[in-house]
Amino acid sequence: MARHRYVPENDLPRLTKLTKRELDFRLPRLTKFGLVEHWVGPYTGYVLYTAGYDCLAINALVKAGVLEAFGKPLGVGKESDVYDALAPKGEQVAVKFHRLGRISFRTTRRTRGYVAQRHHISWLYQSRLAAEKEFEALNIVYPHHVAVPKPISQNRHLVVMGMIQGAELAEFSEIPNPEKTLKEILSNVRKAYHKSGVVHADLSEFNIIMQPGWHTLIIDWPQYVRKEEPHADRLLERDVKNVVVFFRRKFKTRTTLEDALSYVKA
Repeated sequence: MARHRYVPENDLPRLTKLTKRELDFRLPRLTKFGLVEHWVGPYTGYVLYTAGYDCLAINALVKAGVLEAFGKPLGVGKESDVYDALAPKGEQVAVKFHRLGRISFRTTRRTRGYVAQRHHISWLYQSRLAAEKEFEALNIVYPHHVAVPKPISQNRHLVVMGMIQGAELAEFSEIPNPEKTLKEILSNVRKAYHKSGVVHADLSEFNIIMQPGWHTLIIDWPQYVRKEEPHADRLLERDVKNVVVFFRRKFKTRTTLEDALSYVKA
């Protein structure tokens, strides 16, 4: 699918190493289950559905001993779904399915550097790249004690991470100590910038989780950039501005953007 919108049926024996007889048996079953689509145009071809991609990733993680059971949805967003799940030893984890097809293709190409140079790229492959980049970011910042979910595993468009408890900051109309919470968020932005050398690049009240005990967790890292990249400082300033403006508007805090930026960059 990296080269074709619909993979030609005639190419499948070579690509799958299956005989035509085996393919004639399997493809109608996969189509019936809603895992692939059979397409007839100038040629006959097949395309993998999101459900099929989900099955491939889940199967790989189960076989690797990472996942054993799924629970309830924890959140559904414009670019991802997050589910409660269990690891084989009973550990509660969160599983994030990246689903970039929900936003416009032009927006994705404009805002995400890893797809900007590609002429044809499927939604599934974009989602896989997003998952790989987010898992990479978590592995960079987590060892420096930035408040992010613990990275556990990644396969295709799925990221398995430590359990996420709480709700988005945007959902709260009141919190006990807004200035303290803002300082905690800025402290994590500062650690990510100085110790890990990265900028979140998409920080807002919608990807900051208020956990039990009123501590914060920063999620959604697939757009992160390295601090040495030319536009990193501009993105850092935007992240800080988003948070400071939100706190001033909703919780009437007095921290200025200048003070916050000075603290983060110092």
